[in-house]
This record gives sequence, C-alpha cells and structure tokens, in this order.
Amino acid sequence: MAAKQAAEAEPAVSRVNRFAQGLAALAAFVEQHGHPRVPRPHKQPLETVEVGPGGEDVASVSHFALGTWLNNQKSRRAKLTVGQLTQLAEHGVDWA
Repeated sequence: MAAKQAAEAEPAVSRVNRFAQGLAALAAFVEQHGHPRVPRPHKQPLETVEVGPGGEDVASVSHFALGTWLNNQKSRRAKLTVGQLTQLAEHGVDWA
C-alpha cells in the first residue's frame, strides 16, 4: 500500500527546478513592481504548464513563497554557485 501511495505522490522538486521557479517568480515580481525588494511574507502567483494524462497542456497557478525563498538565498549565498549569484544579480538582488 505504501508503494502505491509513493507512486501516486507528486515528484519532488529538485533544487535546480526550485531555483528556476524562484527566478521566474522574482522576474515577475520585478516586472510588476520595478524593484527586487520582496517583503518576506510575499507569495508570487506563478503559472506552470504541465502535460496532462491525455498529452494535453494543463496550466495551473501556484503561489510561490518568493519572500521566504529570496531571504533563504541571501542567507545561504556562500553555498550558491557563481551562476546562481549572477542570475540573482541580473534581477537586481542587493546582497547588503
């Protein structure tokens, strides 16, 4: 029974995918507000498109915890890759 539940569970989001989601949410926030100063409790609507069981595209909107994500990136910046730091800087993230 546990194996069936595990098979039906949604796949875990990898750190690479999570970072990409965060960048997409940050880009949307910056476009909307004109700056990257995200309040910690802010959740950014993020549209995703997945392939449905019949092969059709299924769009859904989730609310990405952008403020928390960005705060966590700043807290662990020593562990981020140069590429990740560059991508965040391109969106105007200030490390002060």
